[in-house]
Amino acid sequence: MKKNSLLLWLALCLTTIQLYADRREVHILSANDMHATIWNFPQLAAIADSLRTLYPDLMVLSAGDNRTGDPVNDRYEIPAYPMVALMNQVGFNASALGNHEFDVHSLARLTHLANFRFLCANMTVDDSVDIHTLPYQVFDVGGLRVGIVGVIQLSPSGIPSSHPDNLQGLHFTPAEDVIGQYEWLSRECDVIILLSHLGYEEDRKMARLFPWIDVIVGGHTHTQLKGDEKENGVLITQNRNKLRFVTHTVLTLDSVGQADDGTTQWHIADKHSEYINVQAFSQRSKLIERMVAFFSDNPEFRRVLAQAETPFEVHEELGCMTCDAFKEECQADIAVVNPGGIRIDSHPRGDITVRDVFEMDPFDNHAVVLTLTGNELLHMMLSYCHDRVNSFPYVAGMQCLLTLSKENPRVIDKVKLLTTDGRPLDMKRHYRVATNSYIIATSEIPEGVCEHLNLLTTDLIMHFLQQHATVSYQGERRLHIAK
Repeated sequence: MKKNSLLLWLALCLTTIQLYADRREVHILSANDMHATIWNFPQLAAIADSLRTLYPDLMVLSAGDNRTGDPVNDRYEIPAYPMVALMNQVGFNASALGNHEFDVHSLARLTHLANFRFLCANMTVDDSVDIHTLPYQVFDVGGLRVGIVGVIQLSPSGIPSSHPDNLQGLHFTPAEDVIGQYEWLSRECDVIILLSHLGYEEDRKMARLFPWIDVIVGGHTHTQLKGDEKENGVLITQNRNKLRFVTHTVLTLDSVGQADDGTTQWHIADKHSEYINVQAFSQRSKLIERMVAFFSDNPEFRRVLAQAETPFEVHEELGCMTCDAFKEECQADIAVVNPGGIRIDSHPRGDITVRDVFEMDPFDNHAVVLTLTGNELLHMMLSYCHDRVNSFPYVAGMQCLLTLSKENPRVIDKVKLLTTDGRPLDMKRHYRVATNSYIIATSEIPEGVCEHLNLLTTDLIMHFLQQHATVSYQGERRLHIAK
């Protein structure tokens, strides 16, 4: 009896050993839309180090938009080099290209300074452009083959949401027209990841179109998911922007036999994702803290320009102040600024510093003045926003009454331009309109109406603040929705 019990025990042990010998895990730490939030990197590095202690083959991925958001990074001698240096130190394996990777002309140098590769399958590069990217990359992760394909979003104009001047020599194809070309990877790899800067709804669409993808590590829309979101069996991850959270994804694979060439075949038995609060993580990397302090040593950023008598609590209040600065500094009748050009959502009461202005307007756009009729102005604004209410520009020197579509409240049905005191704007009169070079490059305007000023929009805003010394925009609204 004892002999039988011993044999049974040995059989169970052998079965358990065999089970775990035929089971592997892939661990992924992923971030998206970090937007140069270098201040959270000490915690991020500590999270990566903690996970690597448990899982030495940890992969670290970014879904793009690593830069644009902090002048310490964006206005460095090589713009965005601090983020690349920090990502190198943390040990990122790959990054998607986000639309903000093209801000300012430093991407070519960054692709050579990065220890990781930027992946983008729906972009081709002219030989004259020294931007070094790959459409996909295959990694050996503890003996498993993990294939990663990168893709980037395209705006309605067919290019990423960036200044067209920064995209010279680059050519783009819709992601859904390209992804299918890489299905062969699913036959050669054990895991397929789409490293996507398309946005959550587009990621769901890609999951429905291409079910051979195992995981989509997503970004662009700053969508905070809760964990284990699946579409058509494809696990999708994404977090809010500015490195508030990162994702730990675990893929469990079981052996299902051997291929003709003798290699082991694997099947993904389980997919699981959990979100880690970066800011709340108690540990910090001392080395990364020293790197951040080194990059941040610029006293000019701390110079106070003006006082905010009241806090800026919503995005439009910052938009109104920016438009007023454009209008006043350019001696214009009207000013127009794109909402996406204002990169902070709020600001407390108190000091407004040089750093605040660079965070609010990080793109090195130039001020432009146009001479337009009211009708031409309205056409420019609508052609810029493509009838999307969230993209409709902020204004000064007038008000706008928007009527939304009954079928889709995110779409504009009609716009009425009004004077500051609520009367209809004279649509045939010519106005001096101040705006920025991005609006000019991404909207429809008549020929010969532009006067390009030799003035950065950040310089314009800073001078406006210094001249006024105090500002207050609490409750200021110039875009109104018709009831």
